[in-house]
Amino acid sequence: MLPEAMAPTPSTRPELRGMLQLLKPITWFPPMWAFACGAVSSGSNPLETPLLLLAGMVLAGPMVCGASQVVNDWYDREVDAINEPQRPIPSGRVPGHWGLYLAITWTALSLILAISLGITVFWAALLGILLAWFYSAPPLRFKQNGWLGNLAVGISYEGLAWVTGAAVMLGTLPGREVLALAFLYSLGAHGIMTLNDFKALEGDLRLGVRSLPAQLGPERAAKVACLVMAVPQVFVIALLYDWGRPLHAALVAAVLIAQLFAMRRMLTDPKALAPWYNGTGVTLYVAGMMASAVAVRGLA
Repeated sequence: MLPEAMAPTPSTRPELRGMLQLLKPITWFPPMWAFACGAVSSGSNPLETPLLLLAGMVLAGPMVCGASQVVNDWYDREVDAINEPQRPIPSGRVPGHWGLYLAITWTALSLILAISLGITVFWAALLGILLAWFYSAPPLRFKQNGWLGNLAVGISYEGLAWVTGAAVMLGTLPGREVLALAFLYSLGAHGIMTLNDFKALEGDLRLGVRSLPAQLGPERAAKVACLVMAVPQVFVIALLYDWGRPLHAALVAAVLIAQLFAMRRMLTDPKALAPWYNGTGVTLYVAGMMASAVAVRGLA
């Protein structure tokens, strides 16, 4: 054993790599993709204003989504100590209150970027940021209940990002068709978040977090997730057909049918196959989002 004077002392400074891990770059794709769908659905040509498009995607992904991830890791540090002790905060690589400081700083920077893109974008970003804090932080802590928490994430990651993408291009709120698609795909994202909760099931059960897998059990939660993902897409198909876009409706129907086959396999062992579905069925889901965005370009 080392003498007390020679024993290593815990670091009081965070690792740069640990701070980056808190931002979870892998999670930036969904809101950035939804933002791109919004930009396409606006009817404008995003490539004509590449810097504006880039700034908006940075806002949706690295900034707002990144801030939400840091907030979540800070308030989930006890759960992560059980499920993922190697995470930056429970492992001590981001010690003390540095996680909270980063969450507050990243939130402020996100809102500064948002206001530079226009007042409509600012309000959308502010709502997304508020949902992120309400999702993770007490006393509201929406994530304590999977029904409400997953809805908050779906609205923030899909709906608000989609509306923001259209608003950046148009300079104002988009039309009802765009808003309808953003809303429906937000609802479907609720199911995606339910499947994402499977990885934290053990810690949720021990700490009383009422995610849907913890409330309903893996099998029933997976069935609910599949239903919640599929039904909004049926409405999307119906709307596209009603709006005079039968080919796009058929394309979304095709990707939904492919998802149903993937769901059938996933339901044979939800706990083991939920990560597989997130890499296959969710890819099909977001492909349908872009097809729908292209469909309404002339209607926005």
